Amino acid sequence: MKDKIYFVLSMIIFGAVGVFAKYIDMSSSKIALFLSLIGALFLLVVFVWTSQSVSWRRVKKNAAALFIASIALGGNWFFLFQAYKETTIANAALSYYFAPVLVIMLSPFVLKEKLSLKKVVCIGIALLGLFFILQNGRMETTGSHLLGIGYGLVAAGFYAVLTLVNKFIRDLEGLVSTLLQLGLSVIVLFPFVLFTDGPNFFSITGDSVILMLVLGIVHGGVGFYLFFAGMKGLKGQSIAVLSYIDPLTSLLISALIVGEKMTLQQIIGAVLLLGSIWIGETSGERDKGRKTNEC
Repeated sequence: MKDKIYFVLSMIIFGAVGVFAKYIDMSSSKIALFLSLIGALFLLVVFVWTSQSVSWRRVKKNAAALFIASIALGGNWFFLFQAYKETTIANAALSYYFAPVLVIMLSPFVLKEKLSLKKVVCIGIALLGLFFILQNGRMETTGSHLLGIGYGLVAAGFYAVLTLVNKFIRDLEGLVSTLLQLGLSVIVLFPFVLFTDGPNFFSITGDSVILMLVLGIVHGGVGFYLFFAGMKGLKGQSIAVLSYIDPLTSLLISALIVGEKMTLQQIIGAVLLLGSIWIGETSGERDKGRKTNEC
């Protein structure tokens, strides 16, 4: 039960990130850098506090995968935060949650997994849902909503790469792997922010400092810690189902707290997109369970 509570809390934290990112008066690249930095420092404290150790031989063995993952992590956050700034929280969250579909589409080529007919149908339904969401973006009269949705899809692409690359990381604890990826993403993002924002990128307003600290500690630190701590004791099917708390939290915050309205077309798109991924993931886990029992 404790594992499930941890995982649910992490999903709620991840789902609420849009509220902070949307109203922090900083560039998306700067938010991504500080999120990585604060999250890494927080997890470093947890790492030292829990007296954990790291095998540098294992780190060296996974160096290439860790570096690629850190680039994907930085790119993921940069484009996601850019999406939140350009469009509504709902549009950004829904376009970003196209990532599982991309993982399913790329798995046969990267992980050599078979693509079942049911998953092909689910991909088709998800694409239809995305089409409805894109049409909704065209109907908006204010802001660059289509551009924001585009940023969300690029962020989804980076997240898909992050997910697939992490499949190749071996013999590293979740906390160690996350700490290294956050730390490396700081190294990757720092020259980019220095180039785009100039040498005065540390000059930020008081309100943004508070929001950034909350985002870095709660999302980058506590969120990831709860995520990995909870995931250890849960089955794959439970993880797949509970993961939907993330986008649903974003949609609820968008409607109830921020006051953003969802059109009927957008709701249909959300149901098609999220429903297709839920069916694809849970059915895949059931099939794995049957095969295990047969063995």
